Amino acid sequence: MNFKKLATVVASVALACGAAYSAMPERTPENVEKYKKICRENIHKIQKGMYREPKGVLKHKFITPGCAAYLDNLWDWDSWLSGIALYQIISDTGKEADKEECSEYLKGCVYNALDYCGLEGYVPIIIAPNSPSREDMIKEINVYDHNMHKPCLAQQAAFITKQQGGDAEWIRDNINKLATFVNKYMTYHRDKATGLLYWNDDYMIGVDNDPSTFYRPRNSSASIYLNALMYKELLAMKYLSECLDMPSNAKAYEKDAAELRDKIIEHCWDERDGFFYSCDLNLLPVEKFEDSGFHLHQSAPRNYDCVLQRFSVWSGFLPMWAGMATPEQAREMVERNYKNEKLFNAPAGVFTLAPTEKMFNIRATQNPSTWQGPVWGCANWFVWRGLVNYGFNEEARELAEKTILMFGSDFERFGELHEYYDPFSGEPIMNKGFQNWNLLVLNMIAWLDNQPEVREF
Repeated sequence: MNFKKLATVVASVALACGAAYSAMPERTPENVEKYKKICRENIHKIQKGMYREPKGVLKHKFITPGCAAYLDNLWDWDSWLSGIALYQIISDTGKEADKEECSEYLKGCVYNALDYCGLEGYVPIIIAPNSPSREDMIKEINVYDHNMHKPCLAQQAAFITKQQGGDAEWIRDNINKLATFVNKYMTYHRDKATGLLYWNDDYMIGVDNDPSTFYRPRNSSASIYLNALMYKELLAMKYLSECLDMPSNAKAYEKDAAELRDKIIEHCWDERDGFFYSCDLNLLPVEKFEDSGFHLHQSAPRNYDCVLQRFSVWSGFLPMWAGMATPEQAREMVERNYKNEKLFNAPAGVFTLAPTEKMFNIRATQNPSTWQGPVWGCANWFVWRGLVNYGFNEEARELAEKTILMFGSDFERFGELHEYYDPFSGEPIMNKGFQNWNLLVLNMIAWLDNQPEVREF
């Protein structure tokens, strides 16, 4: 089935179910300019809508993703990406007082997370005002075998520090906790044979039902998403160590990052498809027998430590965002995967799962939210940033403009943004009022207009 036929089928299903289905505005220079303005005006107005004051166990100011579904909770990668978007708003408006105020809320996100960090390094994924104390929380779970805050906490601290011109004194008293958090990942969530990081299960991984991890056996998913984040997390620790005049620590983190990058390229890069995939670690051990009797496979046991999960998932582009892909690999990824309308190039941006995959599904769900095809604002942004990093400016422009048209049209029709979108039409699917990383569209607008652009660490 070709792309146009597939889009027609999906549209017909949506109409049959009574859903509103309309195409995005045409991608013309006039429309792009119109919806840039709409995005800017609406986003600038909601700048402080994600700010929250200390409440309950959250002793410091913090930010939330917006919308009723996420009202007063601190979420891990949400607060990190939202902070980048908030600083872009401030860059656009040029209000220094707003920058100082925003900084306090972003620092509070880090402080609140690290308040829950103990000697073993466990930090929860979400903290609500009424969450149990750390002591009660760790009584309920095995912290050494449980998913935790995604590896973006050091990146969040490094981003704040970078915005302060390299002044990291605000984090000095907590740098050991941050190091403990990172070390827990490297010690207790890492496969010895491959050197890759793995999820313990599919609990709150962020990309909820990514088939690489969803309903998979425990400790079996060496997710490319997780490993790319971890690579940047190690580089963030290197940067913070340098800012705090800890050269030996910086050197060690640099070494760890280089080793992880090499392992990711060795195990996750697929020469056949020109793409990065997650890896399956769920292999039976190679048995060793002391007696001389016959045993199946004994003359030629497996000599590989993982197998590729060849699912066309958007996170395969994250090595471009992280800067670890070689120029040749990036070219393969763009030419053979990003540009392919049967794989990733959707009318509204990036398919989070290729429509040719058996698991492709864009119906509205929550807990899990669906990442099996719909367009997500953060996925568009991560892929766009990777394209920019490697000089694919034409492709980056196309993706930025699609995102602007999708979000601008949403603002125009509904007055707010949503959590995720139909990849064919750009129609919002659910959770009206979701702000969060969607506001990163301002990064794209600034880049298109050659204006000051706030970069993540």
